[in-house]
Amino acid sequence: MTSQLVPDWYHLKMAMNLRLSPEQAKALKKAAAEDGISMQEAALRAIDAYTSRRRKVILESIEKIRTEDAELLRRLSQ
Repeated sequence: MTSQLVPDWYHLKMAMNLRLSPEQAKALKKAAAEDGISMQEAALRAIDAYTSRRRKVILESIEKIRTEDAELLRRLSQ
């Protein structure tokens, strides 16, 4: 029998601490105020934008390899 330190439900929506430099905190606070949103909402939007861009770059890279190296990939699959 294994013991579990943290229940499974905790990982469904886990909290985290985000440590910002004073400069980052000031910039985030200013940007959030300008947009009329909370600092948390601004941070969440930034995370969403970052992960979306990252995924797009990865998918574009895969497509580039698939098209530019189609012949090589075909030969390797045989």
